[in-house]
Amino acid sequence: MAADGLVSVPSKFGPQETLQRLEKVLAEKGVTIFARIDHAAGAHDAGLALPPTQVIIFGNAKAGTPLMQANQTIGIDLPLKALIWTDAAGKTWLAYNDPAWLAKRHGLGPETNAAVAALAAGLAAFAKAATSAPE
Repeated sequence: MAADGLVSVPSKFGPQETLQRLEKVLAEKGVTIFARIDHAAGAHDAGLALPPTQVIIFGNAKAGTPLMQANQTIGIDLPLKALIWTDAAGKTWLAYNDPAWLAKRHGLGPETNAAVAALAAGLAAFAKAATSAPE
């Protein structure tokens, strides 16, 4: 599912396993994990309820720098983020910003098309590895 630049992928696993699987594939590919934000834990600490909802922030300077060289404003959207959450029906999802949408948002020119396509392919592969069983 994609809407307004957001790619959402259903997971065959629960939120914690989806997160662990994503972290594993990122580590295997040499991608740096900068932070994890547990929104549900924050809500709990504030006395509020929120189903499992976590953001993982990750990136690779080799992939992101060419985009920032084209237009530094894309740095507001880099490093990349993935959101893993459980909806009201108990279904787990993984979502991320579509790199083509980010490129359009920041007015990147055709000279970045290959880098954007490679980033999109990498994110799709990471999402698939995190959300589906091996084939």
